Amino acid sequence: MVTSVVGLNWGDEGKGRMVDYFASKADCVIRYQGGDNAGHTVVNDLGKFAFHNFPSGVCYKNVINIIASGSVLSPESFLHELEEVEKNGLKVENIYISDRAIFIMPYAKVLEKLEEQRLKDKKYGSTMSGIAPTYGYKYLKKGIQAGELFYPEYLKEHINDIVTYTNLMVEGGYHAEPVNADDMFNYLMKTADKMKPYIVNTKAMVDELLDNGKNIIVEAQLGALRDITHGIYPYTTSSSTLSGHACSAIPIPPSSIEKIVGITKAYSTCVGEGPFTTELFGDIAHQIREIGHEYGAKTGRPRRIGYFDAVATRYGCRLQSATEMTVTCLDVLSGQKELKICVGYDIDGEVTELFPINCALNKAKPVYMTVPGWDEDITKARKFEDLPINARNYINKLQELCGVKISYVSVGPERDALIKM
Repeated sequence: MVTSVVGLNWGDEGKGRMVDYFASKADCVIRYQGGDNAGHTVVNDLGKFAFHNFPSGVCYKNVINIIASGSVLSPESFLHELEEVEKNGLKVENIYISDRAIFIMPYAKVLEKLEEQRLKDKKYGSTMSGIAPTYGYKYLKKGIQAGELFYPEYLKEHINDIVTYTNLMVEGGYHAEPVNADDMFNYLMKTADKMKPYIVNTKAMVDELLDNGKNIIVEAQLGALRDITHGIYPYTTSSSTLSGHACSAIPIPPSSIEKIVGITKAYSTCVGEGPFTTELFGDIAHQIREIGHEYGAKTGRPRRIGYFDAVATRYGCRLQSATEMTVTCLDVLSGQKELKICVGYDIDGEVTELFPINCALNKAKPVYMTVPGWDEDITKARKFEDLPINARNYINKLQELCGVKISYVSVGPERDALIKM
């Protein structure tokens, strides 16, 4: 059985804490897209961790964790994360990297920085992790697969060819210092002995797990609205964040996915550039940001705060084909006298309930409904009936507007701070 745990919004929905929760009954957790440009925050009895490369099941010793072929990976970042989490008391075992995953090379970060500088005030808001150039190189057939570390003669020649191409842009286009091919080869060789034990044929591993009826969780790095095709393009990530993409990125048969759990916050958050229709400023945004500790797990940037956007979240549910939903961070809204929910977009005087293409989304103004808030501390609630009536009504309204059953509500960051509906 495969369960897909995916974001319904712009990322930062709390996917990591839910994968950590589900992983207690899983045999394997697979991360199928993205790199280290975002983080999944997990709080449990071992401590608080922000995983950038690792699948969110690494806190369980008996769970196999896989970074799949659809992901991109910085060897330097992976080894640093391994060192940091083990320094903080978490022994990471049973983690594997697909031999077909693409390496993030230093020149990818150079290219990303040069392009963001060129764009100036029209920049995409990159984390400068080299993700976009790396995926671009993958589809230009100029990527370096992790398994090439086992074939150094092939790798050296491959790097020479890629660097020749790269310098056409770095030196010839941006007029910057050229990339040195020997430096790039030595960069990989310096990490090779440490990386090779983790690099395997993960396709064969996953096939065996499926053949034996094991429970597998697949997770995306970012939310539906950051999908390269269906998100707020071009302010997206550079791969597909949708549950269906797992089928080709791991790969697994489409028929193997039995449950798709879409994650959304009880309010909206966004890190980075791009349209954000319900964005709030001033005291309310500051209050929610501070109570919810809304700062990027990777960058530390303050997250943009907004009221719950039912238009965007319903669209995310459809993109992900969510069979159920989890609403996180409900406790953060305690103390708000009233709450607003975006139920439509006003675009040039016409109201729509459909999520539009980005050039139209830039013009969208939120159409709100207002509901009463609550003052009670709900962090100890473990049953839906424990919540105050206004909190229950709020959850019921979100379920009605999104059209998908809400199965879980989190009332705190800890593993057990969860209401199962």
